[in-house]
Amino acid sequence: MARLALIGGTGVYDPHMLGSVRDETVSTPYGVVDISLGTFQGVEVVFMQRHGRGHTIPPHMVNYRGNIWALKELGVTKVVATAAVGSMNDAMKPGHFVLLDQFIDFTKNRPFTFFDGEGGLVVHTDFTEPYCGSMRKVIQEAAAELDLELHPKGCYVCVEGPRFETPAEITAYRRLGGDVVGMTNVPEVVLAREAGLCYAVVATVTNLAAGISSAPISHTEVDEVMEKASENLRSLLKAVFGKLDPESSCSCSGGVRE
Repeated sequence: MARLALIGGTGVYDPHMLGSVRDETVSTPYGVVDISLGTFQGVEVVFMQRHGRGHTIPPHMVNYRGNIWALKELGVTKVVATAAVGSMNDAMKPGHFVLLDQFIDFTKNRPFTFFDGEGGLVVHTDFTEPYCGSMRKVIQEAAAELDLELHPKGCYVCVEGPRFETPAEITAYRRLGGDVVGMTNVPEVVLAREAGLCYAVVATVTNLAAGISSAPISHTEVDEVMEKASENLRSLLKAVFGKLDPESSCSCSGGVRE
């Protein structure tokens, strides 16, 4: 049976919209992964807390390969992920949602691929369109129906963390075309494509980035804004999952590899 999945980032810690929820563990070549499994409108949905139960895993230590492997193993075909981000774009204000369409990778020390050349297999995956176009259309439709502030495009700059960025770094990222900055989307988006999963991200702007904000950045601020945005985010996720069909396919399932 094909399933959908929700990866909850900062502020999204419980499978609020699912029924008949049960906690399970999945063994993968990269370690054991904790998940919750439930149903939404008759469809099985896997809920995964990116930072672990209780938000105990920092962004640079997340078991990204284990997480995506587990979703694939469970028969997931489509993944909606959430993320808290800082804004480098004047139009993207705290509390706004951003539908990512591109990313720039500034991570440093993370395992980032399933294809390490084992067995003589060398694979290059096309990333012209990093996020599933079909899913992005569904999310845009759902947001429009709910009259929510959703920016239809956004370039995510992924940094290593766990520290926040310097103003000089933010200036550089803006010049490169970055709109928002965060610490978790890479390698998650890369691994999802390598695994043949449809994957899209709803990012919530929680703060203005360093040097743009007049105050120091704190995780408390991030949590407070996520809490205020949580009701709208829940409504959006419910609407999106009500529209997604786990059995439908698109080019993400095959990808372009050489």
